[in-house]
Amino acid sequence: MRKLRLVFLGLALWGALHPMYYFIQWFRVNGWEFGPMIDAWHMNTASSGLVWDLTISALVLTIWIGSEVLQHRRWGDLIAVPAIFCIGVSCGLPLYLYLRSAPAVQSRRQDDCTDAEV
Repeated sequence: MRKLRLVFLGLALWGALHPMYYFIQWFRVNGWEFGPMIDAWHMNTASSGLVWDLTISALVLTIWIGSEVLQHRRWGDLIAVPAIFCIGVSCGLPLYLYLRSAPAVQSRRQDDCTDAEV
């Protein structure tokens, strides 16, 4: 599982850096405002379809992460949600898979202990 975790981490880094390269190139040419970039995303029906595909994927992934975090109480995994919306699904999904594949840590809460253990 360790090699797979490294693959997820590498894909998360690639998913952050590669798209960001293109975004920075666009901002350098067109200015640092998001409005024109959003307009560019909807220049034609093909790019609009891709935007909606990624938006829906981001929403579904966020719901899945939220349900997993609530179930397993791994609150640190929520860092993948801002990665999804601030960087992209290409970073957020492999980042979450990397975090999710971490070995489980046994936590001992006070109410989990029996009298014999104390």
